Amino acid sequence: MGRILSIDYGRKRVGLAVTDELKIIANSLATIPAKDIFSFLEKYISGENVEKILVGEPRQMNNTASEAATYIEPFVNKLKKTFPDIEIIRFDERFTSKMAFQTMLDSGIKKKARQDKALIDRISATILLQSYLDVN
Repeated sequence: MGRILSIDYGRKRVGLAVTDELKIIANSLATIPAKDIFSFLEKYISGENVEKILVGEPRQMNNTASEAATYIEPFVNKLKKTFPDIEIIRFDERFTSKMAFQTMLDSGIKKKARQDKALIDRISATILLQSYLDVN
């Protein structure tokens, strides 16, 4: 059985999370500069059994694509070309950043640490992946 890798793609940073082999729980993996994401993914995927890649799909409240879709679509297309044997899944990522921030508040993370956008990206990717696991 392979893992599911979750990607919260942003122009500057990319938050990553991954499941265990049994696909039961999502775990934070890393935050990578966007310019380095493909080299990171190639190394990671060559060493791990990744069955699916889940990419956050930014939607507006009326369920239309958000402005961020304009830079995420080219990323997803390159992802499909780079890893043609891995299933790419898009999943609604509305509210993941807000949920990540609330998670940090609820867990007692200090104010200075809450300003770490890389941490928010990792938590967002983890929430995205766990949400996917919960409905599938």
